[in-house]
Amino acid sequence: MRYWIETLGCPKNHVDSEKLAGLLESQGYDVATSAEEADLVVANTCAFIEAAREESIETVLELADRKRGGARLVVTGCMAERYGDELAAALPEVDLVAGFGESLTERAPSTPVALRRRPTPAFDLLNLPRPVTKSPWAYVKIAEGCDRRCGFCAIPTFRGDQRSRSSQEILGEARALVSGGVREIVLIAQDLASWGHDRRRAGRGEAVEVLDEGGTQPLIELTNTLRGEVDRVRLLYLYPSGLTSGLIETILSTGVPYFDLSLQHASRPMLRAMRRWGDGDRFLERIAAIRSADPDATFRSSFILGYPGETEEDQQELLDFIEAAQLDWAGFFTFSAEDGTFAEGLGSQVPKELALERLREVSEVQDAITARRRDALVGSRQRLLIDAPGVGRSVRECPEIDGIVMVDPTLGVGTMVDCEIVASHGTDLEAVRV
Repeated sequence: MRYWIETLGCPKNHVDSEKLAGLLESQGYDVATSAEEADLVVANTCAFIEAAREESIETVLELADRKRGGARLVVTGCMAERYGDELAAALPEVDLVAGFGESLTERAPSTPVALRRRPTPAFDLLNLPRPVTKSPWAYVKIAEGCDRRCGFCAIPTFRGDQRSRSSQEILGEARALVSGGVREIVLIAQDLASWGHDRRRAGRGEAVEVLDEGGTQPLIELTNTLRGEVDRVRLLYLYPSGLTSGLIETILSTGVPYFDLSLQHASRPMLRAMRRWGDGDRFLERIAAIRSADPDATFRSSFILGYPGETEEDQQELLDFIEAAQLDWAGFFTFSAEDGTFAEGLGSQVPKELALERLREVSEVQDAITARRRDALVGSRQRLLIDAPGVGRSVRECPEIDGIVMVDPTLGVGTMVDCEIVASHGTDLEAVRV
């Protein structure tokens, strides 16, 4: 029996797919070379915003057309968990809709399923073993769910409150990956900096703000331990109030001065409307402090355009922030009203066309900044991890998210190579070995 998994959405979904692959292989399945060759075709869907849901549905329908006769099509992931009943009723092409922890190999009734059963989870997706990776880097998910209730985000409604994995579980997975050839581990979670602070789950109130309050921050100890286990440790999805001075020092000490900050906007009124911490001045202050400690630090963030109530003044404040911050990388998204979120029922909705216009405006500014910052690297020497033939990355590029560095295709995959950057091609660079 052979399986094929099509993964949509963020790196956290990619980790889930790897865990599901490991589970299927433990049940006797082998990975197929394509969806057309598989006996079991799985769509691991995303439901974060409307565009992601549309892409997920399109992918499911495409897989239904591609799969061979007799093969089973299963939909899992965030859309299956969040909209399982609706999907089962609306997609007769699908054999099974399986939420988190539900078996992918269970036999569903031959008629469309209008109401899915909600069994006790058959497995803990977060802690499933994973197969040996063929890549020299790997994402490691250290927590599931989120204790925050940002106005635009529905993740807690289907992923639940934050559930942190233990240090032992994380280290065990990391060591197994390293023994299989992984040289860079990328830690991910919905709110990475709050790992170990499962406040709401413990019945102690809202998510804790840890910015310089002098308390312990478990992520610091975990990161320090992991840097002794692997060549590179990279941290993704840092909520800004969790970026303490201690965590900054720890990230810089890893030799991967890469800061992925979940900012979402720069206007204080907008951030309060989003139920989030901070403002542009505080963010700039932190970025400046980091650059003072390490001028080569790299910054990435994401921003929402067109949140209800956003004014031209808010847009200008964001534009001013983008110019001042000089981020290396940034992603921009228009607001999507999500079921069950605070923002769903807010008035002063921004017309979609205006939100798209604002997105284009900030994207144009950021694209020019990114291009200039990439151009500035020409002539510098960088230590690259060779991800694939002809493809390398320095500490400035996160795998699958940022640009790449093009290199001699004969350089060995998984090796660390000192190179000189000789050209810039938009987001990508070109380098030669030195």
